[in-house]
Amino acid sequence: MFIQALFAFLALPGIVAFAVPVTWLWLSDHTSLVQPLGIAPLFTGSLALFWCVRDFYVSGKGTLAPWAPPTRLVNVGLYRYTRNPMYISVMLILLGWVLCFGAPGQFVYTVILSVGFYLRVVLGEEPLLARKYGEEWAHYSSRVPRWFY
Repeated sequence: MFIQALFAFLALPGIVAFAVPVTWLWLSDHTSLVQPLGIAPLFTGSLALFWCVRDFYVSGKGTLAPWAPPTRLVNVGLYRYTRNPMYISVMLILLGWVLCFGAPGQFVYTVILSVGFYLRVVLGEEPLLARKYGEEWAHYSSRVPRWFY
């Protein structure tokens, strides 16, 4: 299962949060650090993302990939404070890239992904989790906010 978890990380947030932005920056010639403070959200988001992936693997007994999802509801670590820390982590990483290198196109990419993530959570993931985990999900979702509020 470790290989599946590693592949899922590289294939999903690895591409969205790292490969696409770095390629974009390189191709658009935004390779000079504009705002060093952008390193803070980039670093924080990366750490949080790795923590979430670890929790999916250790506590959930699965991966972040739809083809090998957790078999248990993950409600530890950052999932005690928000139901979607992985998406928040990716957004922090992307905002870090935007701030660090001042690439306006990447800001548009970040906004589009944010909308996509929101729709995926509300229309896809939450109904699936409600069906899969029933009362456990109902209790969890009633006490832990979707995002921060």
